[in-house]
Amino acid sequence: MTADSAAIAVTAGGSLIPLAILLPALGVLLSLLVGGRRAERIALALMPVQLAVALAIAAFVWRSGEPLVYTLAGYAPPLGIALRADGFSAVMLVTAALIMPAAGFYARTNFATPRGEERRAPFAFWTLLQGLQAALSLLFLGGDLFNLYVGLELLTFAAVPLVALDGRSETVAAALRYLVFALFGSVLYLLGVALIYGAYGTLDIALLASRIRPEPGVWLAAGLMTAGLLAKTALFPLHLWLPPAHANAPAAASAVLSGLVVKGSFFLVVRLWFDVLVPLPTVIPGSILAALGSAAILFGSALALRQERLKLLVAYSTVAQIGYLFVMFPLAAGPWAADAFSGGIMQALSHAFAKAAMFLSAGLISESLGHDKIAGLGGAGRAMPMTFLALGIGGLSLMGLPPSGGFAAKWLLMKASVASGQWIWAMVMAGGGLLAGGYLYRVLAPALSGESSQLKKAPQRSRESVALALALVALLLAFAPPSFFSFLQIGRPAASVALR
Repeated sequence: MTADSAAIAVTAGGSLIPLAILLPALGVLLSLLVGGRRAERIALALMPVQLAVALAIAAFVWRSGEPLVYTLAGYAPPLGIALRADGFSAVMLVTAALIMPAAGFYARTNFATPRGEERRAPFAFWTLLQGLQAALSLLFLGGDLFNLYVGLELLTFAAVPLVALDGRSETVAAALRYLVFALFGSVLYLLGVALIYGAYGTLDIALLASRIRPEPGVWLAAGLMTAGLLAKTALFPLHLWLPPAHANAPAAASAVLSGLVVKGSFFLVVRLWFDVLVPLPTVIPGSILAALGSAAILFGSALALRQERLKLLVAYSTVAQIGYLFVMFPLAAGPWAADAFSGGIMQALSHAFAKAAMFLSAGLISESLGHDKIAGLGGAGRAMPMTFLALGIGGLSLMGLPPSGGFAAKWLLMKASVASGQWIWAMVMAGGGLLAGGYLYRVLAPALSGESSQLKKAPQRSRESVALALALVALLLAFAPPSFFSFLQIGRPAASVALR
């Protein structure tokens, strides 16, 4: 994206961009206006439309080979605000539009609206789910650092209540811890935004990319904003809020929180360093991010091995898998830069689908057995074969075994690591894959051995199908054609020279 393109009011198909944000926001307003009894219907009716809009945006970006641009009220930056969709944001938009309805369809059993009455939990769940989708769309399409801050705050205040929907003391405590870390991250990010605006008089990403210089104030702003975003992404050692929040939330909420919400702040880290701070020499910051990511891979995997509850194991696995996302930063310079960038984004996509499938499967296991203790899973795989198949396929993607999206992601990252001479990151990823195999074995070995368990309640086949479908998407990402990786580069001129 160049500064000249910021002056374009609307490109072909650009009018779809505000629609992607307004549709779920309209759903929230309608739910509040007409009452909780219709919130479920409104959410489920709008989600397919949201998917159609996301696919249309991706199609326009694909056909044009250029980002879509929409300026609000026709005023170009710096006076106005621009919304933009490039290849990366279009892919993330489609990913969110696929996982959201899957989680919604799965959640109908737990959060169905009783006929003729209004209950707090269903109303809150369906309204917050639409709020999450609106916030994610704003993050993926925003072209202004302050408006991205607004999206971050909307994401926080929609995600935190989902953790505490059941009102239990432990879920409220987990939600409050999540809120503290999120607000801490928001304050740091906003301080950085203020410093950048004071120095350059604009917050538009495309304009800043041509104006930013390696000055002390910029370095301070970059550090503050990055630290704030890492707290929201739960990168080690700022991960303390994630395991209790994701493990105690309802299964459908956990799937969205792990699959999508943490990707929102990661998306902004990529935007910041690859699109805004391109002029800065960033070998040292990139290496620091990768070192923290490596610590997350090893530390999160080791803790996952020690968990006694399935949902806690899957939550700590999220801590580990987030680490892979940051390995790409020191690798994104030189002939291997495209592989590193594509590998990082593929990791985000495969993790989103695999982890959503695993949390939904864990929810079914807990409901069917009456618990989620790993020691009590003996023979459960025989009684719930489809559920454990979804769990296993998702786990294989986390391990990075072929064929899976996780394998494609880790292969590209390891390839870039070896080509750049930075073997240490390849060794960490290989070790992380082995540890992931260890904690997956802890779950599947007892579940697939012994006599079939007695279930308190048989899982619904439709809900098992949702989890399996998401796991299969994570698997099929391994077969993405080369044109898909070219699509990721659309609108990212900084991708080939980003971190140096």
